[in-house]
Amino acid sequence: MFEDDEPEPRGVDDEASYICTACGEEVVVPVDLTAGSAQEYVEDCPVCCRPHLLRLEIDGQGHLRLDAQAE
Repeated sequence: MFEDDEPEPRGVDDEASYICTACGEEVVVPVDLTAGSAQEYVEDCPVCCRPHLLRLEIDGQGHLRLDAQAE
């Protein structure tokens, strides 16, 4: 139990987002936390279907960094 003046611990986010380079739409992607702290995969934009290479890094504090490049 946490006292009122203590913040609850923050876990790692399970979502990240990027802006599609083709259509400009913000795309939210789920993060598979079991796949490791450095991930790379291709995913299509759900709006315009253009593929993007996604590179995801999770640091020791649980902060996400997502880099998306058109493929």
